[in-house]
Amino acid sequence: MTTHKEPELSEQVVKSTNRLAFWNFFIAFVSFGLALPMGAYQVLSRSGMFPKLENTELYYTSVSSHGVLMAYVLSTFFIMGFGYHTAVNSLKQKLWSPKFSWTGFWVATIGVALASISLLSGKASVLYTFYPPELAEPMFYIGAAMLVIGSWFWCVDMVVAVVVWKKANPGKPVPVIMFGTVMNALLWLWTSLGVASEVVFQLIPTSLGWADTLDPGLSRTLFSETLHAIVYFWLFPAYLVMYGILPKEAGGKLFSDKMARIAFVMLFIFSVPIGMHHLYVDPMQAAGWKLLHMFGTFMVAVPTFLTGFTIIASMEIAGRLRGGKGLFGWMKTLDFSNPVVLAGTLSLLMLTVGGWGGVINASYSLDSLVHNTAWIPGHFHLIYGGTTVIMYFAAAYWLWPKITGRRLFSKKLANLQLWLWFIGMWITTIPWHYLGIIGQPRRIDSVKAYEQASELVKTWDFSMYMMNIGALILLLSGLIFLFILLMNRTQPQANDKDRLVEYAQAIHPPFHVPHILNSLSFWNWTMLIYLIASYGYPVLQFWIIGTPESIGWGY
Repeated sequence: MTTHKEPELSEQVVKSTNRLAFWNFFIAFVSFGLALPMGAYQVLSRSGMFPKLENTELYYTSVSSHGVLMAYVLSTFFIMGFGYHTAVNSLKQKLWSPKFSWTGFWVATIGVALASISLLSGKASVLYTFYPPELAEPMFYIGAAMLVIGSWFWCVDMVVAVVVWKKANPGKPVPVIMFGTVMNALLWLWTSLGVASEVVFQLIPTSLGWADTLDPGLSRTLFSETLHAIVYFWLFPAYLVMYGILPKEAGGKLFSDKMARIAFVMLFIFSVPIGMHHLYVDPMQAAGWKLLHMFGTFMVAVPTFLTGFTIIASMEIAGRLRGGKGLFGWMKTLDFSNPVVLAGTLSLLMLTVGGWGGVINASYSLDSLVHNTAWIPGHFHLIYGGTTVIMYFAAAYWLWPKITGRRLFSKKLANLQLWLWFIGMWITTIPWHYLGIIGQPRRIDSVKAYEQASELVKTWDFSMYMMNIGALILLLSGLIFLFILLMNRTQPQANDKDRLVEYAQAIHPPFHVPHILNSLSFWNWTMLIYLIASYGYPVLQFWIIGTPESIGWGY
């Protein structure tokens, strides 16, 4: 009897892939480092407790730069670096064209440089939602478009890698971590079409003076295709670490391979046509379309529940394999000194609360009460800054010895950093949620703008104090993270175990999975139909019936 042996990657392929992954991570974490102090500044300045920090122009420049660098640049480059490393190491094959991959990297990097110059010079202080009538200078939009186009190279790479692998391995299931990666690539291809169309066909021509007017209603509708779906583009890698890395690092196995695939498919299908729940009060779209998107928004909660159940079950398996007894005794045996295990646990706790906040935002009546309040940045930071970014940290700690060849600087310091990030995120976001409920607006540079409502402002004071403390803890945690990565260069060579790339295996290895859970084309066609059904008329109506705003607004 012969046993199947996985193909081995050549040393040249490994080095080439690690180099590509490293430079994507480098841009991601440099952007994180630039944006980190801006976040702390905004909280301190906005609180009204530090008058010397208050500067309206600087505040909005900071908000715009912080938002773009964290939400677009950090996430996109991290996802690309993680995806390239995953594709090569899970499929055990080289990238089809390294030159193509590097071209995408440089297009995106040059785009980031152009956009950053505009942002940091104060010429693109339009927040980061691309909503007219606010307009930035052309270089910002050109840079943003290049970032998106560069990321499309990565999407093509991921799709081609899976297609090539499936041809060489007919009938075999795509490794689950790669199945999720390519689903995310397809998700980004579809969802980024909205903002790309808005930027290329409306914002760039108008900012260059080639067009006198644009249609803000159409802009909002196009951007809504990207506005919320991008959250799941960010979240996908966090789930990939939970499904593909966490169970093995915890000392166990993945509870269910099929459950993971179902969650990935549902996340892909239901996360794109949901953007109009951000347009509940928008007069340009009818209630029926908003209702359809509301149902889609609620449905996204389902793969989140599946993920929570599957990952907790996987951790229980690990705990019991480590000797855990009783109903909850398995929790005590988990190795929380492992950064991946600790981060996964903390991430799930934040996802639980942040996810329920998302359900509230999906409801028309409840969203109408909190949408333009501090509740929204609280929810957003808990889901992205908390649930998602903490798993980026974990992935970086896991990957760094593998891509640099050197040991991680300090696991104890890494765990301290994760705890500080978790604590700081709670201390920052809980007051935001509370302030939103009692009516504090967002998008204001200082609470002093509401001095006329002095009694109301006094009720905000304790929450503002807490937010300041939380923001400083987050700043410290982020600096520790960067310090750990920088100190990696001083460390000795990693041992073979630390450099070995192994992903979690399911309890029951999937020698065969239903075609529908191993297919790209079926779900791609499904997405096309769903996207046309939910966005076709809402976009075409601006030409079909000639809405008042389509006459054009001058700027």
